[in-house]
Amino acid sequence: MTTRGPRLPTPEQLHIRWMIRRDMAEILCIEEEAFEFPWADTDFTRCLRQRNCIGMVAEVGGAVVGFMLYELHRTKVHVLNFAVARSHRRLGIGSGMMAKLIAKLSPERRNRIVLEVRETNLPAQLFFRSVGFRATSVLRDFYQDTTEDAYMMQFMATASEGEREHRLAG
Repeated sequence: MTTRGPRLPTPEQLHIRWMIRRDMAEILCIEEEAFEFPWADTDFTRCLRQRNCIGMVAEVGGAVVGFMLYELHRTKVHVLNFAVARSHRRLGIGSGMMAKLIAKLSPERRNRIVLEVRETNLPAQLFFRSVGFRATSVLRDFYQDTTEDAYMMQFMATASEGEREHRLAG
């Protein structure tokens, strides 16, 4: 019998919650394995000290297996950093975190999520497309660590049929 690694977590096994300080060691490990130019602990701390910056983590079996940092703006949410542990990719964890963030949108207020993806990060581009994001522009020479371009990607909230009927009714 061969072992194949982690199985798709059930909704009861996947827990998405606010990030806390004691998560940082696991987050930094995921960051290091996920990115060629990873954020340092000080980058996370500086971001999280801002009033409009929020961190979320995804846990499976009590272990942090993914994280997301985002900023709240008046009309949009800006995802700053997002990663899932390599051992837990393609199991629905990233989709679960994005679904939770998308659920916070409202056509009347914060109606879109924006993020930047490196032009060479095809897996991330494909993932974000799969959850409804579209590339809207190319950001030339975007990164400080390289001369690489980025794609600006955006998800737009739409009113559900029920909300649309309610608004039309008065």
